[in-house]
Amino acid sequence: MFNTVITHWKGDLTFESDNPSGKFVTMDTDVEGKDREGLSPKAMMLSSLAGCSGLDVISILDKMKVPLDDFKIEVTGELTDEHPKYYKKVNVDYHFYGSDLKKDKCEKAVQLSVDKYCGVMAMFRRFAEISIELHYHVSTVRHT
Repeated sequence: MFNTVITHWKGDLTFESDNPSGKFVTMDTDVEGKDREGLSPKAMMLSSLAGCSGLDVISILDKMKVPLDDFKIEVTGELTDEHPKYYKKVNVDYHFYGSDLKKDKCEKAVQLSVDKYCGVMAMFRRFAEISIELHYHVSTVRHT
């Protein structure tokens, strides 16, 4: 299976990239005195990791009929000091919110994503040390 994206320079250090779904994303980097137009490519890598695993976890929990009030993933990456800089350590924190959280099922969903389904996680493992943490938050109101 092949995926193709086209990335078009929009001026300065801003690029717009499409994806196979036809949607676009804007990328740029820190430029002194200029507002950011989009995400940096390295930040997008962390977002891709969170999105890939999050899709898995929610899909698995839905099949298990596990209700959640909210769910978020916080990904922190540590870059190497030398160029080309890449993520050498990545921490993935899964936050589950609900009034009756099924911790065993949440753990199972995360493990399936981490070990079996998330291709972005598998790619990251080729160059970074990855740590996983699960956090449970009892809630009575849905978070946004």
